Amino acid sequence: MYHLSIVTPEKIFYEDEVTSLIAPGSEGYLGVLTDHAPLITALVPGKLTVKDQKNQELFFSVGGGFMEVLKNQVTILAHSIEFINDIDLERAKRAMDRAKQRLRSREQGIDIPRAMTALRRAENRLHLYDEILTKQ
Repeated sequence: MYHLSIVTPEKIFYEDEVTSLIAPGSEGYLGVLTDHAPLITALVPGKLTVKDQKNQELFFSVGGGFMEVLKNQVTILAHSIEFINDIDLERAKRAMDRAKQRLRSREQGIDIPRAMTALRRAENRLHLYDEILTKQ
């Protein structure tokens, strides 16, 4: 087992001893087990799967960030994160519509990279909601 800390700009979101995790790295999904080699990687919007001490899987929607693995301590600095069970489907749909509208807009001053990031986060939430919650 190792210690996992998930931190957002607002708070410590999750902290516990875990047996494994699978994270959406910038080069693809990657797994972390006990005694993993040191690593720092960017995270992209995707599903974060964590196995806790009782070997139960916890599913999170992560909106990007960074992950550091060092001496059986994993720290995730997440731009945004939520338990998949806490996804607000209507809010995610509205966020996706807003992001698409901004990207279609020809107005000056539109922050295209920010709108693209918002779109990816919303699409990720909707995908994970469908993948996990509608299958239960």
